[in-house]
Formats: sequence, C-alpha cells, structure tokens
Amino acid sequence: MGEPVADRLLGGRLTLLQRPGGHRAGTDAVLLAAAADAPADGHFVDVGSGVGSAGLMLARRCPGARGLLVEVDGATAALARRNCVENGLAERVEVVEADLFARAADRPAALAPERAALVLTNPPFFAREVVRASPDADRARAHVLGGQGHGDWLAACVALLAPRGRFVTIHRPDALPELLAACTGRLGALVLRPVLARPGGDAIRILLAGTKGSRAPLRLAPPFVLHGPDGAFTPEAEAVHRGEAAVTL
Repeated sequence: MGEPVADRLLGGRLTLLQRPGGHRAGTDAVLLAAAADAPADGHFVDVGSGVGSAGLMLARRCPGARGLLVEVDGATAALARRNCVENGLAERVEVVEADLFARAADRPAALAPERAALVLTNPPFFAREVVRASPDADRARAHVLGGQGHGDWLAACVALLAPRGRFVTIHRPDALPELLAACTGRLGALVLRPVLARPGGDAIRILLAGTKGSRAPLRLAPPFVLHGPDGAFTPEAEAVHRGEAAVTL
C-alpha cells in the first residue's frame, strides 16, 4: 500500500493522510463538507467516507458537530481513524467499518436506521457496467459502484435518516435522473446547485440536498463557479477551500 502522504486542506487547518497511489480527496469533498451544515444536535453520518475527508472537514468547520464515518474497506477505515487522531477529532468523530447494503441486523449498532440528523455522502460516481474499473482496488472502490445503482445508494443513505433529517450529496450531472427518481417519496424540499468549472460552461458536478418526509417543492440554486477566466479559483471557491465560507443550499 505504501506509506500515506499527508495533505493539508482548509488552508492548513486539516491534515489528511491519504494513499499516494490511491484515490485522493479534493474539491468534491471540500464542496460537500461546505454544503452540509451540522444539525442542531451536531450529529452527522458520512457514508462511504474513505479516509474521512468530508466528515472531518465538516467536524473541523463546526466545533459542536459529532459524527460517524462509515467505510467498507478495513485498511481505509484504519486510515480514517488515524486522521481523526491526527486532527484531534477522535473524541467527536467515530469510524465504523460497515457495508451500506448489509442487512440492518449485520450492521454495527451505531448504524441503526432512522437515527441520523444529517447524512452526507460523496459516493462512487460510476456504475460498474458503464466504466472500466481501475486495477487499484482503492481507486475502484472510490469511483465504481458494486452491484447497485446511484438511486440504490441514495435510498440506503436516506434509510439512516430520522424523520426531517437532512441529506446532502455531490455527484455527476448525468446521475441526476436516477437520483431524483430515488428521492420520490423519500425526500422533499430538494435543493439542486450546479457546479461549473468556469462561467458559462456546463455543470461538472451537482450538489443535491433534501429533507426526509418533507413535501416542499424542488428549488434550483444559482451555479457555484470554481474558476475565473484566468483559471484561478473565484473568490467564493477560494474562501470555501480555505474553510472560511460555506456553500449555500
């Protein structure tokens, strides 16, 4: 596997140990964490957490937040635990090794259905039948779903939410039809915010949030633009990457 490499995020306020040859967290995790405000009771679940990037960024940004990082791979979960300790967050953030699609009876008690106030997830973006998986197992897990679809992942995440709980995800725009279909009857008050690489371009990501059990209609938020014409981060994107601002949904 090789020795982990320490990356500094949020303007140096978070140290993230990551595999040098595996999947590396970046802008997607930063945007997700910035869009997922911790609930009033401070409790959140980060599903498919990897080494803990989004969940730990949320915990760093929200000092009252307490959370659970859920990761199926044992070695990656162990690295997430190291990251909790490295950043002084082990008392507020727990890591569990668990399969999102396992029977409820086979899951850790901490992952019981309908208990979470907030679920955030940066899921694998591709179905295995439409993309060739990387030979690196870590990258393959991060990028390619197993036998499930995007809607199945969303439904399994929402099942963890308590009534009126909040769900937040980041995904590819082409997954939107399947995600919206899975939201039907599960989530309302949906907010969709496109993420653009540059002004006037097509969306390269979408941020999607919703409330369990709500009947409020969908709202389309203004695009979030990452780069200006010169290729540098926009002021808004720079502030988010430095941990100085949230992404409004």
